[in-house]
Amino acid sequence: MTIASTVYSALDRCSIDYDILKHPRSATSSQTAETAHVTGEQVAKAVVLKDSYGYVLAVLPATFHLELDVVRKELHRRLKLAGEDELESLFYDCEPGAVPPLGADYGLPTVVDDVLCEQTDIYFEGGDHQGLVHVSQTAFEQLVRDAEYFRFSSHR
Repeated sequence: MTIASTVYSALDRCSIDYDILKHPRSATSSQTAETAHVTGEQVAKAVVLKDSYGYVLAVLPATFHLELDVVRKELHRRLKLAGEDELESLFYDCEPGAVPPLGADYGLPTVVDDVLCEQTDIYFEGGDHQGLVHVSQTAFEQLVRDAEYFRFSSHR
């Protein structure tokens, strides 16, 4: 598998030009950026948060740290990290841990860190740990058009 069917459908629906950047299997988004030879600021990692109202997908650069308190305050919710076991049912067509940043396509409200808006090219997990979907900034904004944008991360 390289692209999950949900991700492929989103790319197709929005008529997005994309390519797949193959890379050696990696365990973290930072490692993915390194093995794929792209900057961590260009790799959009997705972190699933939850509370009693449901899930939220937070999308930020791979080499940045999520400031959970900022997200909680901005969204007025008591969010915490979702467990790995919860991701399998949410991202049913993806390998465990290979979470695409396309929350709306998986039925999740999404927040995107403003830092990603500064990149001309964006790379993201398409459903496995061996390929990144590469799109332009404009295309990425189309894919996450329903997301809320604000700053909620800091560089490691």
